[in-house]
Amino acid sequence: MTHTDQFGPKPTTLLVASPLPHDVRVSFEFFPPKDDRADQALWASLERLAPVRPAFVSVTYGAGGSTRERTHDTVLRIHHETDIEPAAHLTCVAATRDEIDEIARHYWSAGIRHIVALRGDMPDGTDKYQPHPEGYAYAVDLVEGLKKIADFEISVAAYPEVHPDAPNAEFDLDYLKRKIDAGASRAITQYFFDPETFLRFRDRCRAKGITVPIVAGIMPVTNFRTVNRFSAMCGASVPQWMHDLFDDLDDDLGTRKLVAATVATEQCRILHANGVEDFHFYTLNRPDLTYAICHILGVRPIRGSGG
Repeated sequence: MTHTDQFGPKPTTLLVASPLPHDVRVSFEFFPPKDDRADQALWASLERLAPVRPAFVSVTYGAGGSTRERTHDTVLRIHHETDIEPAAHLTCVAATRDEIDEIARHYWSAGIRHIVALRGDMPDGTDKYQPHPEGYAYAVDLVEGLKKIADFEISVAAYPEVHPDAPNAEFDLDYLKRKIDAGASRAITQYFFDPETFLRFRDRCRAKGITVPIVAGIMPVTNFRTVNRFSAMCGASVPQWMHDLFDDLDDDLGTRKLVAATVATEQCRILHANGVEDFHFYTLNRPDLTYAICHILGVRPIRGSGG
């Protein structure tokens, strides 16, 4: 993709040196705190990122629904104590339909209108996903159930490199289409590192007739070993060029942060040059890299609002 001026072709993939975007929308994912110290870290992260006015922030469940109560409490606190729209994760794991429906009704009555509907992961030590015999079997069933309870705004997961349990890419895309047809209003992707991976996936979604926003999931990397381990489990590939960039930085946190910010920023600017305007950041409750990337993307506090 290029355009031409008096000096000849100019690539649209110029990154930090290109004009500041003014049409980027962001959202952030947090995980619920496990103790008082983690609670303080979460709220410090929220306070750091709130001034850039995210479209919403989501709060995760642990594997097997292990943080259900903390997720619920955190979502309600965000709703009552901030101006940020919270989105509550709900999963199918380890709960009956009646239990999940009750949680959903409670959210609706409390003013929570946005749900991230997921199949969910089984607890550690479980090899294969097993639906609860009296629960929602999969995410599409959960979306259908939530829409029967109330007119929730529903986000669902999408997998540019295919869900690990899907037999093939076409099956996975068909399943995403079913979730959208059941009532989901956007898809948020698993993180990825090669921008072309997302762009190819977006094109395939459009060809399939999926017209809702496909939000790019971005993971700013500081702990490269951890990301490698997690990527192997969730089906996200880690390109060799990332291994090369992070090589020999295990004991150099400062440089790792600079490299991480550079990688994620370039990723986002390339995506934006190709028409991507919506980004969902997996913050890991560490706000500084995400805040810096937002600044470079033109997502900044209103003057006088702090941050």
